[in-house]
Amino acid sequence: MSVERVLLTNDDGIDAAGLRALYDALAVDYDVVAVAPTDDRSSSGRTLSDGVDVADHELGYAVDGTPVDCVVAGLDALVPDAEVVVAGCNEGANLGAYTLGRSGTVSAAVEAAFFDVPAVATSMYVPGGDDWWKRELEPADFANATHATRYLVAEATASGAFDRADYLNVNAPIAGADGDGARDSPAPMRVTAPSPWYGMEAAHDGNGRVTFSDPIWGRMNAGDVPDPVGTDRRAVIDGEVSVSPLSVPHAAEPDAGLDELAAAYGRATENVR
Repeated sequence: MSVERVLLTNDDGIDAAGLRALYDALAVDYDVVAVAPTDDRSSSGRTLSDGVDVADHELGYAVDGTPVDCVVAGLDALVPDAEVVVAGCNEGANLGAYTLGRSGTVSAAVEAAFFDVPAVATSMYVPGGDDWWKRELEPADFANATHATRYLVAEATASGAFDRADYLNVNAPIAGADGDGARDSPAPMRVTAPSPWYGMEAAHDGNGRVTFSDPIWGRMNAGDVPDPVGTDRRAVIDGEVSVSPLSVPHAAEPDAGLDELAAAYGRATENVR
């Protein structure tokens, strides 16, 4: 498959540093058109609006809506000739199976898959525990993410990988600097599966409010992360770019054992009026 035009979106907003880093990297090889939210729509999942306002932007189009709005508007109206959708680079990792449905970045890639368009969702792990989001990021910080995404857009499409996977969920470690201040060489790449570990916690204060926390952020170090080699979270902690080849959700399972239950349903409801 030959790629000429890329639709670029995200959930951090069209002016986010991560989107600009990916735009600049991909524009070396492709005609890149951004169709991205006007502002931060993180954790919006697959929320779809009734309609959206669209404005011209120097990178393409700014959409007053969600990442899924951007993909639908982009592939069916604004950039219908895009051969690949890239979502990101998200400022913050999307690691673990439980994050996939809530991530706006990943949801954009899932929506593209329903259009039968290959997609790459790219996120970057930013160290710092619960305060990671306060870190001011520079374009060079995204080097691992941009190198990997540019490589995968070219090589995964050419190799036929998207004949077997609907989208790739990519998580890269933040690019570090060596002792001389120069950037490290690109991180190695590992094919992974999303971690099955789940640890969300809820606390009721007794006064009508429940707060949520995710304890994984306190365990994001090599000695404590609860994941083996081969999972996405372990790869990032080990300084590798994680690539999870995934399929769209909600596949039917014909062997779930429900045939007999469905056949018996009529008998069980005979006396229900």
